[in-house]
Amino acid sequence: MPARKTYILKLYVAGNTPNSMRALKTLRNILETEFRGVYALKVIDVLKNPQLAEEDKILATPTLAKILPPPVRRIIGDLSDRERVLIGLDLLYEELVDESFNLEETSADSVPDDTRDQSRDDQASGPMETS
Repeated sequence: MPARKTYILKLYVAGNTPNSMRALKTLRNILETEFRGVYALKVIDVLKNPQLAEEDKILATPTLAKILPPPVRRIIGDLSDRERVLIGLDLLYEELVDESFNLEETSADSVPDDTRDQSRDDQASGPMETS
């Protein structure tokens, strides 16, 4: 079983606004179900700590920043689109790559070699123009 990555995340909020609270609630739900404790989350209120938002070039709230593992990613909004959040955190992408790789192996094995490239040959030998 491969070692799980440790995620370091920062959630920038602006006080106790509905969007900020929704983002925090949604993120905590995602972290508990997907990360199982292998993360560190720092919630930063930009109204109390504007210098941190300025240093990290945060222009809108709520913003989730994935610091580690690289690359750094930012997701702006209330995080209500779970799939978008998982893709932004590189979680769903890895699962999709694994699934599509397994599907490609299966479909490539089930198609005879002589029919696999037939559509490419048909396109290459399309109608010829004559003068």
